[in-house]
Amino acid sequence: MSRKSPSSSLRCPRCGTEHPLDERFCSQCGFPLVYAGYEKIDPEYTRGELVRVAGGRNQAEAELIQNLLLEEGIPSIVRRTAGFDVPDYLAGGPRDVLVAESAVQAAREMLLEADMAPRQAPPSTARSPAATAAIVVAVLAVAVLIVFLLWLALPSG
Repeated sequence: MSRKSPSSSLRCPRCGTEHPLDERFCSQCGFPLVYAGYEKIDPEYTRGELVRVAGGRNQAEAELIQNLLLEEGIPSIVRRTAGFDVPDYLAGGPRDVLVAESAVQAAREMLLEADMAPRQAPPSTARSPAATAAIVVAVLAVAVLIVFLLWLALPSG
């Protein structure tokens, strides 16, 4: 299907509802909207909850992955990775690329072919680096406190 130039409205690839340009998600089903005329998206890939399939080191890299998926008819969204914030440079910092559950297998296969995905599925219970750093700092603080209390308990002589 050839692409038309973007129209003045957005359409939900899941349910087909039209929306004005100031909307980002469908008011009926909550799925990300696309420009009407860009119906390259396969409706089979719009079912289920959103699942992380890849990540980019920054906004531009995540959008590249997102466009590769779109070429295969797989809709996706990009969100800032939890625990990361770069307030001085809004496009900086890692991003997650998410697709609907029905598209996970196809997206991972396509990204593996493009050599853009890890060989294994990302773990769903992985901690962010910020959370890991917070745990390490807390453990070190407890250790220092224990050593200090032991030092106070030593008899002075």
